[in-house]
Amino acid sequence: MALASNLILSTVQSVTRSLLSPLSINLPCIRYASKKSTGSTRNKPIRTRPKHRGWRVQDGWFVQAGTILATQLKPRFHPGLNVGFGRNATLFAIEAGRVMVTCEKINPNWDHTWVIRHYAGREGQTIYKKHFNVIPIPQHDRFKLINAF
Repeated sequence: MALASNLILSTVQSVTRSLLSPLSINLPCIRYASKKSTGSTRNKPIRTRPKHRGWRVQDGWFVQAGTILATQLKPRFHPGLNVGFGRNATLFAIEAGRVMVTCEKINPNWDHTWVIRHYAGREGQTIYKKHFNVIPIPQHDRFKLINAF
């Protein structure tokens, strides 16, 4: 009987020691992965900002060579004197000078792809369009004679 009471007393003491020991309090904290909430999977429309096409310079402005004069999707404006026509129908200045915008009758090249695409069916009609022209700065005419033969 004394042996049984000693056995019970020793187990009670070991249990109380293990419950009250500071080592049992410092258990590692483990966080498991959790799935976050997700939004809807519907394809929403893409809100792109519009490209503002049209005149980039006004009539009478001074431009340098390579300056974009107008951007367009359809040929609203046509190139005039010292103005180039880009691959995407952008008009640009070939030389430096003053911009002049005029309204003129066009004589389109009916073999050009842009003309076929946008003026098909208007072969016999008179078409007036705005033309961008760049009038170059006049060069000076004062020269100094260095050597006369």
